Formats: sequence, C-alpha cells, structure tokens
Amino acid sequence: MKTLELVIARYQEDLQWVRRVPKRFRVTVYNKQAESPVLPPRRHVELIPLSAVGREEQAYLQHIVRRYDDLADITVFAQGKPFDHVPSFHKVLHHIAFQQVAVNGFLWFGFIIDEDDVTGSLLFQNWNRNPDRDPLPLEAFWQALWNEPAPERVTFYPSAHFAVTADQIRSRPKGFYERAVRISAELPHAGHCFERVWDRLFNANGIPPEYRVAPKPVYLRRIRRATPWVKR
Repeated sequence: MKTLELVIARYQEDLQWVRRVPKRFRVTVYNKQAESPVLPPRRHVELIPLSAVGREEQAYLQHIVRRYDDLADITVFAQGKPFDHVPSFHKVLHHIAFQQVAVNGFLWFGFIIDEDDVTGSLLFQNWNRNPDRDPLPLEAFWQALWNEPAPERVTFYPSAHFAVTADQIRSRPKGFYERAVRISAELPHAGHCFERVWDRLFNANGIPPEYRVAPKPVYLRRIRRATPWVKR
C-alpha cells in the first residue's frame, strides 16, 4: 500500500479542517507564524516552525530537501486554506486515499487552467494584490533555475495545490531543490514564478492533453464571478 503525506504551508489559517483528512495521510504542517496552530487530535501529525520567507513554495521546497531520501510515495502539497482554490479538497484527498484517483507522477488540483506571459502582463501585473503592478521576473527565475530562456507563455492551474510522487520528485537531484530554495529566498516574487511551474519543476506536464492547446482560461466548473486571477 502506498504511503501518503499531506504537507501544509500555514501562515495564520485555522487548521481544524485537518480533522477530516483521511487517516491514511501523515500530516506535516510548516508553520510560518510565531503563534502555533491548534491542531485536531490525530496520529502522525508533525508541526515544524519555518521562517516567514517567501510564500508557500518555501515550505514545499524545504520539505523536499529535508525529506528527499524519505519521501512518501505520494505527497499532497497545500496552503493553510485550500478551499478557495480547491473547493472539493477533502473529496480529492479521500479519492487519493482510497485509490479512486491515480497520481501518475504529478496531478494539479483546481478548477481553472490559465496562462501568463514572461512578464506577468496577462495575470500577475493585473492582480489586485499587486498594487504597484510589478512585472513578473519569470525570465530571471528561469535562467537562475534552469539556465535557459523562459518560454513566452506558461500554462498552469492558478493554485499551488497538487500531488506528486516520490519518483517524480527524485527525477531531479536534491541539489536542484536546494538551488530552488535559495532562489525562493533571493528573487522578488519568486513564489508567483513557482506557482506557474510546479509541474515543470518535477519534470512533468500537469495540463491534461485536451487543454494544452485550448484557449485560456479554461473553467473546469461553473463559477459565478470572475476572480482577479482570470480578469483580462
């Protein structure tokens, strides 16, 4: 039976929702607040303090480096409040736990597929949490991580929520992820660059084939209003 782990990057969120996580999952919380969260009683829960650097990518990458030789067969990575991006998050975890959904390498979670260009002019520069309209440093990010030019556009799920297998993570050496940790700490807006490339980071293409050439954005479920991520 495959081992499963849920890795949560927590800032200030209430984690009582963890009580509904299937018990087959080991849960590891990386806490970026001085105040510790109240965790529901359950076995196999670990709380690890982490400095408040970057966004969720610091927790994800630190976990990979720390556990590179001892990763779960399947690891799910999530923010402290995943439900805005993945309303059916508990159902997704249940399906993975009971093998109703296969994770063959890498699996994005979310209900929107979108794209951004190398400067973030399609999404990031128009995001309401980027009031200064800073450009996205995707070219510098790509050069630092892969030592090659960035593509003109990247297609991704606007959500840093996904599942990945240990074999897929280890398709790259540990030193690659150690370099990614440094880039996350040093490059402004690196977290938003990582959000666009998590599948590529693990040598995968997480976009279903039928959506790779489809016009963007693609809505995988009905939504009642546009969000800052999908406004043009």
